[in-house]
Order: sequence, then C-alpha cells, then structure tokens
Amino acid sequence: MNMHRAAGTAAIDQAIDQAILKSQTALLSLQQPDGYWWALLESNVTMTAEAVLLHKLYGSDGDRPMHKALNYLQKHQCENGSWELYKGDGGNLSVSIEAYMGLRLLGVSADEPRLVKARQFILAQGGITKARIFTKLHLAVIGCYDWRGLPSIPPWIMLLPNQGFSIYELSSWARGSTVPLMVVFDRKPVWLTDPAIHLDELYVEGSQRAQYELPRKGDWTDAFVWLDTGFKIAEELNLVPFRTEGLDAAEKWVLERQEATGDWAGIIPAMLNSLLAMRALKYDVNDPVVSRGLAALDRFAVETDDEYWIQPCVSPVWDTALVMRSLSESGLESSHPALKQGADWLIKMQILDYGDWSVKNRKGKPGAWAFEFDNRFYPDVDDTAVVVMALAQAESSNEALKAKAIDRAVNWIETMQCRPGGWAAFDVDNDQDWLNDVPYGDLRAMIDPNTADVTARVLEMVGYVPQGLPIAVMEKAIAYLMQEQEPEGCWFGRWGVNYIYGTCGVLTALRSLNKINQFRNAVLRAIQWLLNCQNTDGGWGETCQSYADRSLMGQGDSTPSQTAWALMALLAGEAAVESQDLRDRLELALERSAQHLVDTQNAEGKWSEEWHTGTGFPQHFYLKYHLYCQHFPLTALARYRNRTRLAIQP
Repeated sequence: MNMHRAAGTAAIDQAIDQAILKSQTALLSLQQPDGYWWALLESNVTMTAEAVLLHKLYGSDGDRPMHKALNYLQKHQCENGSWELYKGDGGNLSVSIEAYMGLRLLGVSADEPRLVKARQFILAQGGITKARIFTKLHLAVIGCYDWRGLPSIPPWIMLLPNQGFSIYELSSWARGSTVPLMVVFDRKPVWLTDPAIHLDELYVEGSQRAQYELPRKGDWTDAFVWLDTGFKIAEELNLVPFRTEGLDAAEKWVLERQEATGDWAGIIPAMLNSLLAMRALKYDVNDPVVSRGLAALDRFAVETDDEYWIQPCVSPVWDTALVMRSLSESGLESSHPALKQGADWLIKMQILDYGDWSVKNRKGKPGAWAFEFDNRFYPDVDDTAVVVMALAQAESSNEALKAKAIDRAVNWIETMQCRPGGWAAFDVDNDQDWLNDVPYGDLRAMIDPNTADVTARVLEMVGYVPQGLPIAVMEKAIAYLMQEQEPEGCWFGRWGVNYIYGTCGVLTALRSLNKINQFRNAVLRAIQWLLNCQNTDGGWGETCQSYADRSLMGQGDSTPSQTAWALMALLAGEAAVESQDLRDRLELALERSAQHLVDTQNAEGKWSEEWHTGTGFPQHFYLKYHLYCQHFPLTALARYRNRTRLAIQP
C-alpha cells in the first residue's frame, strides 16, 4: 500500500509496530507441530444438545463426560431463561427447546428452577409447535413430537437422474444432511431414552390438542403443503413408488461418503443425521460405520475441566491459510520456517479426488482444498482461493510441487464460475431458489448460489498468481460484483457478518486487481458508507440482526475482526478519494481505527471477541471463529503500517 497519508506521530507508529510484533509472537506460538494453525469454532448449544440425544440413542453416553455437557448447557442459559442463537439476540425458541431437551435427557427435572424459567420463555414464544423443522425432528425420534407434523421426504428422489433435478440441486450441506434423513423420515422411529422423557409441558395448547401439521403461508408455497399431504397418503397406503430402491440408494450414498476417519461432509449436522440413519437401519453401536462416526464426533468435541461441548465444524485449513497471510503481510520473510512449514502442510491437504462438485461441473479437474482435516467430497472455492494466496506469499520445501498445486487450484476455480458471473462456495449453478420454500427448508439454506464475498475472494486471488483467469471470466465476475452493490453502497456478506465483511472483500479484490480507479464511483459509495458506520470508539461492529433488519447494516458494538475488515476496506479503496475533505475524513478514520486495535490488544498480543462474526446460514446459524480476532487485526495493522514504509522484521 503506497498511498500517501499524513505522517502519524512517532508514538502511534511505535505502538503499531509493537502491536504487530506482539501479535506475530502470539500467532507463531499457536502453530501446531505439523505446521498448521487451528482454533475453536463456536455456534450455539444445539450441537451439544443433539449430540447428547444421539449418545442416548446409541447408549454411548456412559463413555462421554455427560455431566460436563450438563454444566455447559446450564452455563449458557440466559437470565430470561432462554438460550441464544448468537450472543445478544435475547433468546431463540428452537435453540431453547433443544437445550431444554438436552437437560431433561441428562436427568434434570422439569421442576428445577432453571427449567421452569426456560419453560416460561419457550411458552411465551409459542412453544414446540412454532419451532423449526430440525428441532421437531429431534423431538419426534424420542416421542416428544408427532411425525405427522413433519414433512415427507420421498426416497424415490434418490433415483432422479443427475442430469435433471436431483439431490445435487441441494446445497452441499443440505444434501449431506438430507440424504440420511430420507431413511429417518421414512422409518419414523420413536426410540426410548434413559431417562425416558416427555415434553408435554412445552406445548402452549397441550400436546393432545396440538395441530401436528405443516404451517401455511397463504401464498403459492402452500402448494408444497398440499403436495406433502399427497405424499403422506401414499405412505399410509404403502403406495410410495420405488421406496425400497430409493432407501437402498440413500443408504449406499451415505456409506460411500463417510470418510475413513468417520466424518460426513465435515459438519456436525451431516454427521449426526448420518448416525441417526444408521440407527434407523438398525446398525449396531459396534458396527465400524457407527464406531468410526462416533469417534469423528468426539474429535469435534471440546472438553475442559468442567465443560463438554460440540463444535459445528473444524477449520484447520481456513485458519492456517489466513494466519499465514497475516504473518506474511506483517513482515515475516517468505522463507520463514513457520511459513514454509505451513505451506508444506497445506500442499499435502490439497484434495485430488472428484467430489460432489463434479456432478454439475463436468469439465473441472480436482485440485481444491476443504475447510477441515477430512472432507474429500466437499472442497470449497473460498478456502481454495485463500490457500492459493497463502502459498503465493510463502516458500515451500518443494517450489515445483507448490506451483503445480496452485495451477490445479486456479484451473478448478475457473471451472466453478456460475452463470451470473460469480462463484458459490461448494457447487456451480446451485441456485434454484424455490427449494427454500419447501416445508423442509425452513432455514432457507437449501441452495448455494454465487455470492459477492466468495466472488471477491476469487478476484483478490487473481492478483497473486501469474496465470490469472481469462479476461472474459474476469469481466463477467466484476460485472456481477457491480450489480450486487447495495443501494447504501455496501455489499452483502454471505459468510461473514455482514455488510462490513462483504464490502471489505469487494474493495480488497478491486485493489488486488488495480481496478479501484476504474470503478471509482462504486468505491466512493462504499467508503462513504463505511465512514458513516464507524463507532465513536474508532472501531466498527455489526450485529447478526442486520441479516433481518436492513436498518442495522453496519451497526453494532465494535469488534476486532469487523474493525479490521473496515480498516482493510478503507485502505484498499483510498486511491479513489480525490476531494481533500473526504481524504481528511478518511485519514482520521484510519488512524482512529488503527489506534482502536492497538488500544484493545492485551499484553499477550491478543484480542478478545464475544460476538459471532461468522455466518453459517443468515438469520438461522452463526459462527464464532476464535482466530478471527487475532489474524484479521494483524493483517489490517500491517497494511496500515505498510502504506508508507517497509515492514519492520520481527
């Protein structure tokens, strides 16, 4: 970054240098012996509650520290009796019901004061009948909800040809979770647990008077409810076509996609649902498929002195690539042993198998990376682009091998471009939006369309690789990004909260491609929006609620990661600023944000972040990456410092 800025005071510059050095030291201390970085990933308590249920069903709970799971669930209960989807949301109905279920399965009495308070919250929110489909599913398998109120998933869907509509029109995460549920929804099991529980007290109208039916919206989507009624009649009359063949295909599909390590799709919902399917198919707890699956679930668990909880996913590839980038940009030589070791590990993690992506992408060849340790069926574009940039900024023990790995990745990414011009996370042209309106899809996460943030990551990557992408591919992608700019001047963030994340990605991409001046008007609108969102403490923050309420775009308590994103975005776009008034305003905002990051760093060189700043499913599932608040501030401070002077080597 060679743009001019007014010289800061020597004290501020020195403080930034020290903050960078401390952050580098802290991150280097976290590198694992094999060369990777990996930190915790939090969501909400439902992962743990559902794992408790699964272990109860398999009788494997005695081998796990369930008393610590109880402590965890109790610790995360809010004052109003609820459990939250994300910090500060005031409580979520479905999350609270599942936490309540988990505590009851762990032996807590419904009359215990904590659960009395929880029950009051749940009933005030409408009770079980207002919960989401997946919550009702977990209640149904233990007899606490009637299967009549859940949608049917005809198993013959498994037999539809891949060339037309098929399971591959579902997003990778929906596919990995839905195929095993075809078995569960067909069998409609009701299993007894020890202790056996009922949750009649969570029905506002009483469980006997509850209407076990799918909700209607009074619009065209009610056609899906009528269709579901037909499916249910066919089930009752045993007239479901190709039922046996479809169930066999679903079982085969699930078995084929289990990793040797026991994982399915690298995410807990797919893992839990696959194990539920095995239970419905009467697989024994000692069957290798089940035992490997339970062992994989254990590897997602976190156990402390007094708590036990389940991560929704693990993120070593993502963490490693982003940390390496921050260390590179903050002054570590490309030959630094830590970077070289990280590069070697990443190269070994490249996936050279054909995954589910190849069903719709017939011309692409393997060469991508996944998020997790083991997930060969589901590499993703975002991880792959970040890994390519990390490798481009670091040396490896075998530069020829690294070059081939990068070539494979860039070629694969090119073939993953979607029709509108952007890139999605896991699939190409996975965009049939009507699927979000089926009763089963009430999380509205059934598809994986191209998004501005993933597209921006790909375009940023192009600036780091000599081979780049074809001009036509680039022009189409940039045109897509310009079309996606919001009226306010920002961009939507699909995988990070929210508009600050999306805007950072796009401006950084335009800077990487030297396109800032070419799209000056769009960049200036984004800069003005960011400046108007800066908090009085110099930082930026954005609540997860901005996904539901546009008036909250860019609004929220300051966080290290979101402050870093805003700072990086402004640094990327500053070349577009010509007026002196706006330049002065921008300069002040940059210095205040850098000072905020310096002031909030602790003595160990780290930052703390309470809020969820990662996104799983907008409005329904959020993530807290424990390394986001470490490497993103380092990258931002390094770019701020490097505008006018060479990095100081640690």
